[in-house]
Amino acid sequence: MDRSETWKFAPAYMLPQWPFVAPPDLGAGERIRYPVVIAGGGLAGLTLACDLALRGIRAVVLDEDDTVGVKGASSRGICYAQKSLEIFARLGIYERIREKGITWSVGRTFSGGDELYAFNLKDESFSEQPPFINLQQFYLEWFLVDRIVELGGTDLRWKSKVLTVEDEADAVVVEVETPAGIYSLDADWLIDATGANSRIRNALGLEVNPSRSTDRWCISDVKFETPLPAERWTWVDAPFNEGRAVWQHLMADDVWRLDYQMAEDCDPESISRPEIAGARLREQLGPGVEFEFVWIGPYQYRDHLLETFRVGRMIFIGDCAHVVSPFGARGGNNGIQDAGNLGWKLALVLQGEAGEGLIDSYHDERYAAAAENLTVTKRTSRFLAPQSAAEHRIRRAVCSLARRHEFARRLANTGRMAQANVYPPSPWAKDGARPVQNVAFDGTTLVHCFLPGETRFLGLAVGADAAKLAQLDELAALFPVDFRRVDAASPLATHLGAAAGAVVLVRPDAYVAATLPEATPAAVGAALRSALAL
Repeated sequence: MDRSETWKFAPAYMLPQWPFVAPPDLGAGERIRYPVVIAGGGLAGLTLACDLALRGIRAVVLDEDDTVGVKGASSRGICYAQKSLEIFARLGIYERIREKGITWSVGRTFSGGDELYAFNLKDESFSEQPPFINLQQFYLEWFLVDRIVELGGTDLRWKSKVLTVEDEADAVVVEVETPAGIYSLDADWLIDATGANSRIRNALGLEVNPSRSTDRWCISDVKFETPLPAERWTWVDAPFNEGRAVWQHLMADDVWRLDYQMAEDCDPESISRPEIAGARLREQLGPGVEFEFVWIGPYQYRDHLLETFRVGRMIFIGDCAHVVSPFGARGGNNGIQDAGNLGWKLALVLQGEAGEGLIDSYHDERYAAAAENLTVTKRTSRFLAPQSAAEHRIRRAVCSLARRHEFARRLANTGRMAQANVYPPSPWAKDGARPVQNVAFDGTTLVHCFLPGETRFLGLAVGADAAKLAQLDELAALFPVDFRRVDAASPLATHLGAAAGAVVLVRPDAYVAATLPEATPAAVGAALRSALAL
């Protein structure tokens, strides 16, 4: 290392700030009641607030801060999966994300100086949205706030800290501290989106079964100019990082996210010093590449899974309910998809079009998704940080075989990329519920068939004639559903795997609730009653 080298830092990001506005509750003589109160203005909480605003549901968002992201230019999440992007398309911020972010679908895995395998996620994609876009998390939160303000109907309350909550029979009483004083309000439903260290959850004494990995990493967000492709590159054992793992991603603003695996007994403060991080970068980039740091910081993985995502009229989403290691971008994406799962259910229950039992399906489905993600990420963690001599031998064998044999290449596990989870069978979907991609349909796309301001199922009648549609349309007077004809030879019918005569019920979160071959109106009505907990 050239000890005379000066390490440069890029100017810090200027994050937006929003003013505290004294709420009407402070001057009210009694508690004001709201349909939904969301504690936490992070990614999951803001996604839910935006979703509810689009459905015409009034919500209050309480956030302790007055900005988004993390002060100091760090970005937590960076990779956003197709299902999340489809949610953002429905919410109306996808175009901003696409324009600002980095679209990618190709990933490459290396061992030493050899490429073990590559994948292209476009090979299995039928959606209008790409497999992934990389974008610093604070931009997404910023875009969500702008959209919430544009839609109206949501009370964003900054500098508002939740002190206590009390779950009563028909409401949750929330005590809030603000710069102008303390007040209490009533919520039909309280959503805890306050993150991994939720005081609300902890005050209730809820078990989260936490664990912490001994594996240590150092993030280096860096700007440099070199003709590297916008692909996900990972090394199992990088020669420029003392034989340890490295991830490489491009983000917005020409910033590269480089994650370096460190020795388990390293000093977190030491590995984050500019001269130490700079030496690692110089090893990777070579002597002729100019670069400047945006942010440097150590981290250590932890995970947890809350045993129940609903307690009375309190519901837990995002990191307060589940935390996974960041392998494959399964953290923030699953908070976004929690919100996508919950929003339509809250709306239909509050509007009296679904039974309150539908809220329990949120726990059943999203708990199963979180448990699956924990299993997947723990397998990656064991591959990247073997815990025994036997595991080290297995990894060396996999990497050796992968250089010559196709079957071994997929065993080189540097992170299975996040996909929309399939939900298990339940009282609400006897065959389970599976995701539908945002496929082109009738001059638009599937997601855009869900009309803003309404919360309705889509009944896709494959190859139906006018008489069959007329019969089905009578159900629209009884249930929140719109029926549309789908050509049996269309890409959508192929994607659904549905033959002529079938009716496919698609939920407002673009999941299949039921596929009914040769469906009668009576059978469709029964499936809707189950899906709506009626």
